[in-house]
Amino acid sequence: MVDNFEQQILFTDILPTVSEISARKKKLEANLPPHLPAYRVIRKERRRRSASAYRQGGVIEIHIPAKMSRRQEIEIIPEMISMVLRREARERKTDLQLMQIGIELLTQYLPEFDTHPASINWRNMNERWGSCTTVDKTIRISDRLVGSPSYVLNYIIFHELIHLQVPNHDSDFYNYLGRYTEAAKAEAFLEGFELGCQSSGSGVIPAVNI
Repeated sequence: MVDNFEQQILFTDILPTVSEISARKKKLEANLPPHLPAYRVIRKERRRRSASAYRQGGVIEIHIPAKMSRRQEIEIIPEMISMVLRREARERKTDLQLMQIGIELLTQYLPEFDTHPASINWRNMNERWGSCTTVDKTIRISDRLVGSPSYVLNYIIFHELIHLQVPNHDSDFYNYLGRYTEAAKAEAFLEGFELGCQSSGSGVIPAVNI
């Protein structure tokens, strides 16, 4: 019976070192397309063949079989990310639908408001979830929220609707904002979204085995 210490000595010339494994992984990852959105690969013991992907907290999670090779993993990443992005594109609401949401929110939560938006549309914004211009009454929503739960999208639209009439974050603003029944739930989602994006660094989050 060869103990662990002896095995380490006997197989030193056969087994790759941690640095060698890391170098091989980096070499494979170099084949990935540039500027991929934040993603995380999760290896699952119970998964045998199929792979799946969805966005969780701002990060695209790719679930693959635990036994899939590193090369196969690298090959499947762009395909799975593209699948998620295509699905989100299909779910992307039109400007008209965004406006309908805004009108419904005004009717339900802000019936006394006499200021209505002139337009609500998507905008590429990485620093903010939404913005509004009181002069022309336009509202812009970050396209990072495409595919997010409806209560989150509605919360951001509602936030900007209030700003059309209350420009500052004063007590009046928060009194109005508190009318939205799922505010705490939406804020928790957005906080998790931000944390997921911040932890992604260059876009790759260390793989997880489950």
